[in-house]
Amino acid sequence: MQADDARYLKRKYKGGSLDVHPTEKALVVQYEVEATILRETGDPMLGERKECQKIIRLKSLNSNTDIASLARKVVEECRLISPSRLPEVEQLLFYLQNRKKSAEKKEKKQIKPRDLTPFEGIELDEEANINSIDDYVELLYEDIPEKIRGATLILHLARNPDNLEELLQNETALGALARVLREDWKQSVDLATTIIYVFFCFSSFSQFHGLITHYKIGALCMSIIEHELKRYDLWQDELQKKKKADILSNLKKEYEKALKKYHGLLTKQEQLLRVALYLLLNLSEDTRTELKMRNKNIVHLLVKTLDRDSEELLVLVVSFLKKLSIFLENKNDMAEIDTVEKLAKLVPCEHEDLLNVTLRLLLNLSFDTGLRSKMVQADLLPKLTSLLGDEAQRQIAMCILYHISMDDRFKSMFAYTDCIPQVMKMLFDCVEERIDAELISFCINLAANKRNAQIMCEGNGLKMLMKRALKLKDPLMMKMIRNISQHDGPSKNLFIDYVGDLAAQIGLKEEEEFVIECLGTLSNLTIPDLDWELVLKEYNLVPYLKDHLKPGSAEDDLILEVVIMIGTVSMDDSCAVMLAKSGIIPALIELLNAQQEDDEFVCQIVYVFYQMVFHQATRDVIIKETQAPAYLIDLMHDKNAEIRKVCDNTLDIIAEYDVEWGKKIQSEKFRWHNSQWLEMVENRQMDEAEPFMYGDDGEPFLQNGDILERPDLFYSADGIIPADGAISPEFFTDFQNGDLLGPQGFPSSSSL
Repeated sequence: MQADDARYLKRKYKGGSLDVHPTEKALVVQYEVEATILRETGDPMLGERKECQKIIRLKSLNSNTDIASLARKVVEECRLISPSRLPEVEQLLFYLQNRKKSAEKKEKKQIKPRDLTPFEGIELDEEANINSIDDYVELLYEDIPEKIRGATLILHLARNPDNLEELLQNETALGALARVLREDWKQSVDLATTIIYVFFCFSSFSQFHGLITHYKIGALCMSIIEHELKRYDLWQDELQKKKKADILSNLKKEYEKALKKYHGLLTKQEQLLRVALYLLLNLSEDTRTELKMRNKNIVHLLVKTLDRDSEELLVLVVSFLKKLSIFLENKNDMAEIDTVEKLAKLVPCEHEDLLNVTLRLLLNLSFDTGLRSKMVQADLLPKLTSLLGDEAQRQIAMCILYHISMDDRFKSMFAYTDCIPQVMKMLFDCVEERIDAELISFCINLAANKRNAQIMCEGNGLKMLMKRALKLKDPLMMKMIRNISQHDGPSKNLFIDYVGDLAAQIGLKEEEEFVIECLGTLSNLTIPDLDWELVLKEYNLVPYLKDHLKPGSAEDDLILEVVIMIGTVSMDDSCAVMLAKSGIIPALIELLNAQQEDDEFVCQIVYVFYQMVFHQATRDVIIKETQAPAYLIDLMHDKNAEIRKVCDNTLDIIAEYDVEWGKKIQSEKFRWHNSQWLEMVENRQMDEAEPFMYGDDGEPFLQNGDILERPDLFYSADGIIPADGAISPEFFTDFQNGDLLGPQGFPSSSSL
């Protein structure tokens, strides 16, 4: 059948569904077009059907509009809507009229990577057709206006995902687009934006990323972004110069004219930056591609773009930075420049999505100590505190504040904001049995500062905390209370009212973590007016403490808290006696043997001995009935400085009250110091062959072992020891007894 036979074209429109536009004041009409080519005889020759939609925008619709009149006008002017559907149109218009504005506002703020809105100049007076793609490619070889037209028509096709596969097969079209972009992007912002938009449509699907890489569009986008940012700086400089010139000449016309032109250029440039950055964001799904971007300084370009005012562009830039920030190298790049300072300007802001993504980026960066410090310097602390009242942003803001509170140097700063009253209110308003981990963890950190703890205790703060912690047996809340209890001052004295409640928890079969915190809180209560003897007796704690000193009787954390508790109550004379009589000291020595590799255990057990030797009754038990002093002598030279310090103090007290142990302690001290000195001399002999070690005949004048027979080479604490090369502990004891001269007539030393 020949084409010449075709004489007539018949079109038939069939109305379909009718609905409201999701974001605009408009109706959406779905309809079907059936086109039929007829022969001269009127018989159908070829037919095709296509589904279409028409948007009827209702700009005049407001709260005062007459819905019935408007509905009739819509039906009259739109032939696709049957008059019989007038009631349906009225109903839809009524819905649009009463749709909440807040919902519209919120919808406008939600900017997502694949929801790019059309930019100015993209609308055309003709509909793009995939069958005419070759004609559109031809336009790419004409002048700039025709190139923009051809690229825009191709873009209309690319925005429909169904066309992407077919466009992918057309290497001529894609190659031409890539070439025009590479050669002409500086000549027209509209042209560059349109072509990049085409490739952005492909970048939305991972399977097409290879195509974009093949044409090196990503690298080209990086160059375009860098160039546009430099142009922006030049525009800013020129604008400032014109402003100054107009001020001097009292004329505002030139400046206003330049400002108007600047805003027009800025709008187009931001559209270009936005589509180029979205394309790069999509490509960065591949970490290898992201690494290439980093090598081309993507972080610096993004941070520089943070100076812009466009909220849509900023949402994209901050989202990109957030994605990059999960890698250490990118985070370090952000730390080197003023990223935090620029982000601080965006907190708080009206744009909900921008605020949310900014906080998430700050959260990622807050894992770095140096960047946390910059956040405090950028005055983010009060800004984040104010966001605790915003339910949408509260969780992220609290996580950032928690990270800041981990640094002791910043804890005190929270006392100068309204943060603590806010978090205390959140604690007490929480109806759940278990408080949010972020909230209670934040409170635990804050309570570690003395001023913060005092604010927490103001009013009935401590009373309400204790009531909730004891009722719910919450170990984390009790940990917070324990942190409060460690600070000396008015807040510690408030705990006297709760000693009985805390002690009552220890004998009960409570959860171990909760008991640990109760014990820890009691151990902090070094209050002079507290009668520990009464507490131990009334709540029968001594058997519990003794039973839990046995190695393996409980978890190490609980046993350690028991030891610390014994150290606290041992400050009281009568308590120390009670504990000694119960046989706790041998139990401590047994525990010391079992935990001798754990410095924390050793230090705390030695501290108990230190407290007990202050009291006459327990001192006699330790010295005469146990081997505790011998263990302390062994620990005198421990590698841990804290253990050595507590041991020395304890042994000094023992030596003062017991002559026999005093001699042993002095002898051990002398032996240690002497052995250290001998080791030094021997090492020096081996390492160095000094000339003075040899006589005139070349023979060594000190043979092996001779050094031990030369007592005059030895030095005591005063530089001289007896000629026989030996010294006894009595040498030092005599001086302690008041003798100024030792047995050989040399001055005695009071210490080594």
